[in-house]
Amino acid sequence: MEIQQLIARTLETSFKDKITVVIPTLNEAEAIGKVIEEVQKNDYTKILVVDGYSTDKTPELADSSGVKVVFQHGVGKAGAVKTAIELVDTPYMVFIDGDYTYDPRDIWRLLNHTDHYSHVIGARNRKQINRLHRFGNWIISRTFSALFGVKVTDVCSGMYLLETEQAKKFNVEEHGFIAEIELAAQSAALGTITEVPIGFRSRIGKEKLATWRHGLEILYMAFRLARRYNPIFLYSTIAGLLMMPGISLLTWVVLEMIVRQTWHYGWALAGVLALVVASQAFTLASLSVLVKHVEKRLVSEIHESLERATS
Repeated sequence: MEIQQLIARTLETSFKDKITVVIPTLNEAEAIGKVIEEVQKNDYTKILVVDGYSTDKTPELADSSGVKVVFQHGVGKAGAVKTAIELVDTPYMVFIDGDYTYDPRDIWRLLNHTDHYSHVIGARNRKQINRLHRFGNWIISRTFSALFGVKVTDVCSGMYLLETEQAKKFNVEEHGFIAEIELAAQSAALGTITEVPIGFRSRIGKEKLATWRHGLEILYMAFRLARRYNPIFLYSTIAGLLMMPGISLLTWVVLEMIVRQTWHYGWALAGVLALVVASQAFTLASLSVLVKHVEKRLVSEIHESLERATS
Protein backbone atom coordinates (compact mmCIF):
# COMPACT_ATOMS: atom_id res chain seq x y z
CA MET A 1 0.00 0.00 0.00
CA GLU A 2 2.86 2.37 0.84
CA ILE A 3 4.41 1.67 -2.59
CA GLN A 4 1.11 2.52 -4.31
CA GLN A 5 0.85 5.76 -2.34
CA LEU A 6 4.46 6.66 -3.24
CA ILE A 7 3.79 6.00 -6.94
CA ALA A 8 0.59 8.02 -6.75
CA ARG A 9 2.35 11.00 -5.14
CA THR A 10 5.20 10.84 -7.67
CA LEU A 11 2.82 10.73 -10.64
CA GLU A 12 0.63 13.47 -9.24
CA THR A 13 3.63 15.71 -8.66
CA SER A 14 5.14 15.18 -12.11
CA PHE A 15 1.87 15.23 -14.04
CA LYS A 16 -0.36 17.72 -12.22
CA ASP A 17 0.49 20.55 -14.65
CA LYS A 18 0.04 18.26 -17.66
CA ILE A 19 -3.49 17.13 -16.83
CA THR A 20 -6.88 18.74 -17.06
CA VAL A 21 -9.56 16.99 -15.03
CA VAL A 22 -12.79 17.32 -17.01
CA ILE A 23 -16.12 17.01 -15.19
CA PRO A 24 -19.21 16.86 -17.45
CA THR A 25 -22.31 17.91 -15.50
CA LEU A 26 -26.07 18.13 -15.82
CA ASN A 27 -28.04 18.93 -12.68
CA GLU A 28 -25.41 17.66 -10.24
CA ALA A 29 -25.83 20.36 -7.58
CA GLU A 30 -25.91 17.79 -4.77
CA ALA A 31 -22.55 16.26 -5.70
CA ILE A 32 -20.47 18.72 -7.72
CA GLY A 33 -19.02 20.56 -4.70
CA LYS A 34 -17.76 17.32 -3.13
CA VAL A 35 -16.33 16.08 -6.44
CA ILE A 36 -14.38 19.29 -7.05
CA GLU A 37 -13.16 19.36 -3.45
CA GLU A 38 -11.80 15.81 -3.75
CA VAL A 39 -10.06 16.58 -7.05
CA GLN A 40 -8.44 19.68 -5.54
CA LYS A 41 -7.33 17.76 -2.44
CA ASN A 42 -5.46 15.40 -4.76
CA ASP A 43 -3.43 18.36 -6.10
CA TYR A 44 -5.02 18.56 -9.56
CA THR A 45 -5.21 22.28 -10.17
CA LYS A 46 -6.49 22.36 -13.75
CA ILE A 47 -10.16 21.48 -13.56
CA LEU A 48 -12.74 22.09 -16.28
CA VAL A 49 -16.46 21.72 -15.61
CA VAL A 50 -18.46 21.35 -18.83
CA ASP A 51 -22.12 21.94 -18.04
CA GLY A 52 -25.06 20.88 -20.18
CA TYR A 53 -27.21 23.88 -19.18
CA SER A 54 -28.27 22.60 -15.77
CA THR A 55 -31.54 23.88 -14.36
CA ASP A 56 -30.26 23.70 -10.79
CA LYS A 57 -27.29 25.50 -9.20
CA THR A 58 -24.57 23.23 -10.63
CA PRO A 59 -22.72 25.93 -12.67
CA GLU A 60 -22.85 28.45 -9.82
CA LEU A 61 -21.59 25.95 -7.26
CA ALA A 62 -18.76 24.86 -9.54
CA ASP A 63 -17.79 28.47 -10.24
CA SER A 64 -17.75 29.28 -6.53
CA SER A 65 -15.23 26.45 -6.06
CA GLY A 66 -12.75 28.40 -8.16
CA VAL A 67 -12.68 26.15 -11.23
CA LYS A 68 -13.29 27.01 -14.87
CA VAL A 69 -16.88 26.46 -15.99
CA VAL A 70 -18.00 26.40 -19.61
CA PHE A 71 -21.28 25.49 -21.27
CA GLN A 72 -21.24 22.74 -23.86
CA HIS A 73 -22.42 22.75 -27.43
CA GLY A 74 -24.05 19.69 -28.93
CA VAL A 75 -26.49 17.25 -27.38
CA GLY A 76 -26.05 15.15 -24.25
CA LYS A 77 -22.82 13.91 -22.73
CA ALA A 78 -21.24 13.54 -26.16
CA GLY A 79 -21.59 17.30 -26.58
CA ALA A 80 -19.80 17.86 -23.28
CA VAL A 81 -16.98 15.52 -24.28
CA LYS A 82 -16.59 17.18 -27.67
CA THR A 83 -16.54 20.65 -26.08
CA ALA A 84 -13.87 19.57 -23.59
CA ILE A 85 -11.65 18.04 -26.26
CA GLU A 86 -11.78 21.30 -28.22
CA LEU A 87 -10.85 23.44 -25.20
CA VAL A 88 -8.26 21.41 -23.27
CA ASP A 89 -4.67 22.46 -23.97
CA THR A 90 -2.75 20.24 -21.54
CA PRO A 91 -1.04 17.05 -22.83
CA TYR A 92 -3.61 14.84 -21.09
CA MET A 93 -7.20 15.03 -19.94
CA VAL A 94 -9.03 12.81 -17.45
CA PHE A 95 -12.81 12.61 -17.56
CA ILE A 96 -14.66 11.98 -14.33
CA ASP A 97 -18.42 12.10 -13.82
CA GLY A 98 -19.81 14.79 -11.55
CA ASP A 99 -22.06 12.47 -9.53
CA TYR A 100 -19.47 11.38 -6.92
CA THR A 101 -19.26 7.79 -8.22
CA TYR A 102 -15.53 8.01 -9.03
CA ASP A 103 -12.70 8.66 -6.58
CA PRO A 104 -10.00 11.10 -7.85
CA ARG A 105 -7.43 9.13 -5.87
CA ASP A 106 -7.61 6.52 -8.63
CA ILE A 107 -6.42 8.94 -11.33
CA TRP A 108 -2.79 7.94 -10.77
CA ARG A 109 -3.63 4.41 -11.95
CA LEU A 110 -4.58 5.81 -15.35
CA LEU A 111 -1.49 8.04 -15.47
CA ASN A 112 0.72 5.04 -14.86
CA HIS A 113 0.20 3.82 -18.47
CA THR A 114 0.50 6.97 -20.57
CA ASP A 115 3.89 5.89 -21.95
CA HIS A 116 2.28 3.16 -24.04
CA TYR A 117 -1.41 4.05 -24.38
CA SER A 118 -3.26 7.21 -25.33
CA HIS A 119 -6.60 6.00 -23.95
CA VAL A 120 -6.81 4.41 -20.49
CA ILE A 121 -10.19 3.34 -19.12
CA GLY A 122 -10.90 3.01 -15.42
CA ALA A 123 -12.64 -0.37 -15.07
CA ARG A 124 -15.05 -0.06 -12.16
CA ASN A 125 -15.27 -2.48 -9.24
CA ARG A 126 -18.18 -4.63 -10.45
CA LYS A 127 -19.30 -5.49 -6.90
CA GLN A 128 -20.45 -1.89 -6.44
CA ILE A 129 -22.66 -1.96 -9.57
CA ASN A 130 -26.19 -3.34 -9.30
CA ARG A 131 -26.80 -6.72 -10.94
CA LEU A 132 -28.89 -5.46 -13.86
CA HIS A 133 -26.36 -2.77 -14.83
CA ARG A 134 -23.52 -5.24 -14.28
CA PHE A 135 -25.11 -7.75 -16.67
CA GLY A 136 -25.82 -5.08 -19.30
CA ASN A 137 -22.30 -3.71 -19.06
CA TRP A 138 -20.90 -7.26 -19.40
CA ILE A 139 -22.86 -7.82 -22.63
CA ILE A 140 -21.87 -4.44 -24.08
CA SER A 141 -18.19 -4.82 -23.18
CA ARG A 142 -18.02 -8.40 -24.49
CA THR A 143 -19.68 -7.37 -27.75
CA PHE A 144 -17.37 -4.37 -28.12
CA SER A 145 -14.30 -6.53 -27.44
CA ALA A 146 -15.38 -9.05 -30.08
CA LEU A 147 -16.15 -6.39 -32.69
CA PHE A 148 -12.87 -4.52 -32.24
CA GLY A 149 -10.52 -7.35 -31.36
CA VAL A 150 -9.55 -5.93 -27.96
CA LYS A 151 -10.04 -6.95 -24.34
CA VAL A 152 -12.00 -4.44 -22.27
CA THR A 153 -14.36 -5.20 -19.39
CA ASP A 154 -15.92 -1.78 -18.75
CA VAL A 155 -16.15 0.22 -21.97
CA CYS A 156 -19.01 2.30 -20.48
CA SER A 157 -16.92 3.66 -17.60
CA GLY A 158 -17.22 7.40 -17.02
CA MET A 159 -13.62 7.75 -15.81
CA TYR A 160 -10.92 7.59 -18.48
CA LEU A 161 -7.74 9.33 -19.65
CA LEU A 162 -7.10 10.64 -23.15
CA GLU A 163 -3.93 11.98 -24.72
CA THR A 164 -5.07 15.41 -25.89
CA GLU A 165 -3.20 15.46 -29.20
CA GLN A 166 -4.73 12.14 -30.22
CA ALA A 167 -8.19 13.01 -28.89
CA LYS A 168 -8.34 16.16 -31.03
CA LYS A 169 -8.08 13.94 -34.12
CA PHE A 170 -11.12 11.89 -33.11
CA ASN A 171 -14.66 12.36 -34.35
CA VAL A 172 -17.42 12.70 -31.77
CA GLU A 173 -20.51 12.49 -33.95
CA GLU A 174 -23.04 10.53 -31.89
CA HIS A 175 -25.29 11.82 -29.12
CA GLY A 176 -26.15 11.01 -25.52
CA PHE A 177 -24.27 8.35 -23.57
CA ILE A 178 -22.50 7.02 -26.66
CA ALA A 179 -19.44 9.28 -26.24
CA GLU A 180 -17.32 6.76 -24.31
CA ILE A 181 -18.11 4.01 -26.81
CA GLU A 182 -17.25 6.18 -29.82
CA LEU A 183 -13.93 7.30 -28.35
CA ALA A 184 -13.06 3.73 -27.35
CA ALA A 185 -13.91 2.48 -30.85
CA GLN A 186 -11.45 4.87 -32.45
CA SER A 187 -8.72 4.10 -29.91
CA ALA A 188 -9.29 0.36 -30.33
CA ALA A 189 -8.94 0.70 -34.10
CA LEU A 190 -5.52 2.28 -33.48
CA GLY A 191 -4.50 -0.25 -30.83
CA THR A 192 -3.92 2.47 -28.22
CA ILE A 193 -6.49 1.50 -25.57
CA THR A 194 -6.14 -0.30 -22.24
CA GLU A 195 -7.84 -0.34 -18.84
CA VAL A 196 -6.97 -0.44 -15.15
CA PRO A 197 -9.10 -1.32 -12.11
CA ILE A 198 -10.64 1.52 -10.09
CA GLY A 199 -13.17 1.87 -7.31
CA PHE A 200 -16.81 2.84 -7.67
CA ARG A 201 -19.27 4.47 -5.27
CA SER A 202 -23.00 5.08 -5.06
CA ARG A 203 -24.00 8.24 -6.88
CA ILE A 204 -25.34 11.34 -5.19
CA GLY A 205 -28.49 12.63 -6.84
CA LYS A 206 -30.99 11.28 -9.34
CA GLU A 207 -30.01 8.51 -11.77
CA LYS A 208 -30.02 9.68 -15.42
CA LEU A 209 -29.42 6.37 -17.16
CA ALA A 210 -32.49 4.57 -18.48
CA THR A 211 -31.25 0.99 -18.15
CA TRP A 212 -33.00 -0.77 -21.02
CA ARG A 213 -33.32 2.09 -23.49
CA HIS A 214 -29.77 3.36 -23.15
CA GLY A 215 -28.34 -0.16 -22.88
CA LEU A 216 -29.91 -1.29 -26.16
CA GLU A 217 -28.94 1.99 -27.80
CA ILE A 218 -25.29 1.54 -26.79
CA LEU A 219 -25.28 -2.09 -27.95
CA TYR A 220 -26.72 -1.13 -31.33
CA MET A 221 -24.20 1.69 -31.64
CA ALA A 222 -21.31 -0.73 -31.04
CA PHE A 223 -22.19 -2.46 -34.31
CA ARG A 224 -22.54 0.84 -36.17
CA LEU A 225 -19.17 2.01 -34.87
CA ALA A 226 -17.56 -1.32 -35.83
CA ARG A 227 -18.79 -0.79 -39.38
CA ARG A 228 -17.28 2.70 -39.34
CA TYR A 229 -13.98 2.15 -37.53
CA ASN A 230 -13.23 -1.57 -37.87
CA PRO A 231 -15.08 -2.82 -40.97
CA ILE A 232 -12.45 -5.41 -41.85
CA PHE A 233 -12.99 -7.39 -38.64
CA LEU A 234 -16.79 -6.94 -38.73
CA TYR A 235 -17.33 -8.08 -42.32
CA SER A 236 -14.77 -10.89 -42.03
CA THR A 237 -16.60 -12.17 -38.94
CA ILE A 238 -19.96 -12.06 -40.73
CA ALA A 239 -18.51 -13.88 -43.72
CA GLY A 240 -16.98 -16.57 -41.52
CA LEU A 241 -20.13 -17.07 -39.46
CA LEU A 242 -22.34 -17.47 -42.54
CA MET A 243 -20.04 -19.43 -44.82
CA MET A 244 -19.79 -22.59 -42.70
CA PRO A 245 -23.57 -22.99 -42.13
CA GLY A 246 -24.18 -22.29 -45.83
CA ILE A 247 -21.70 -24.94 -46.98
CA SER A 248 -22.99 -27.41 -44.38
CA LEU A 249 -26.62 -26.92 -45.47
CA LEU A 250 -25.84 -27.34 -49.16
CA THR A 251 -23.69 -30.41 -48.48
CA TRP A 252 -26.53 -32.00 -46.49
CA VAL A 253 -29.07 -31.15 -49.24
CA VAL A 254 -26.85 -32.75 -51.92
CA LEU A 255 -26.32 -35.88 -49.81
CA GLU A 256 -30.06 -36.18 -49.16
CA MET A 257 -30.72 -35.91 -52.88
CA ILE A 258 -28.11 -38.55 -53.73
CA VAL A 259 -28.91 -41.03 -50.95
CA ARG A 260 -32.68 -40.61 -50.51
CA GLN A 261 -33.64 -38.85 -53.74
CA THR A 262 -35.21 -36.14 -51.58
CA TRP A 263 -34.88 -32.49 -52.57
CA HIS A 264 -35.08 -29.97 -49.70
CA TYR A 265 -35.87 -26.80 -51.61
CA GLY A 266 -36.20 -24.54 -48.55
CA TRP A 267 -32.92 -25.66 -46.96
CA ALA A 268 -31.14 -25.37 -50.28
CA LEU A 269 -32.38 -21.80 -50.66
CA ALA A 270 -31.27 -20.98 -47.10
CA GLY A 271 -27.80 -22.38 -47.81
CA VAL A 272 -27.47 -20.39 -51.04
CA LEU A 273 -28.61 -17.18 -49.33
CA ALA A 274 -26.08 -17.72 -46.53
CA LEU A 275 -23.27 -18.13 -49.06
CA VAL A 276 -24.42 -15.07 -51.03
CA VAL A 277 -24.42 -12.87 -47.93
CA ALA A 278 -21.07 -14.35 -46.84
CA SER A 279 -19.54 -13.58 -50.24
CA GLN A 280 -20.84 -10.00 -50.07
CA ALA A 281 -19.41 -9.59 -46.59
CA PHE A 282 -16.07 -11.00 -47.80
CA THR A 283 -16.11 -8.53 -50.71
CA LEU A 284 -16.77 -5.63 -48.33
CA ALA A 285 -13.95 -6.82 -46.06
CA SER A 286 -11.59 -6.92 -49.05
CA LEU A 287 -12.62 -3.43 -50.10
CA SER A 288 -12.10 -2.22 -46.52
CA VAL A 289 -8.56 -3.60 -46.57
CA LEU A 290 -7.89 -1.74 -49.81
CA VAL A 291 -9.34 1.51 -48.46
CA LYS A 292 -7.30 1.20 -45.26
CA HIS A 293 -4.15 0.60 -47.30
CA VAL A 294 -4.81 3.68 -49.44
CA GLU A 295 -5.59 5.71 -46.32
CA LYS A 296 -2.30 4.73 -44.69
CA ARG A 297 -0.38 5.63 -47.84
CA LEU A 298 -2.07 9.04 -48.05
CA VAL A 299 -1.42 9.78 -44.37
CA SER A 300 2.22 8.72 -44.78
CA GLU A 301 2.66 10.94 -47.85
CA ILE A 302 1.02 13.90 -46.09
CA HIS A 303 3.36 13.50 -43.11
CA GLU A 304 6.39 13.30 -45.41
CA SER A 305 5.23 16.42 -47.26
CA LEU A 306 4.80 18.31 -43.99
CA GLU A 307 8.24 17.21 -42.81
CA ARG A 308 9.83 18.39 -46.05
CA ALA A 309 7.96 21.69 -45.83
CA THR A 310 9.14 22.34 -42.28
CA SER A 311 12.76 21.21 -42.85
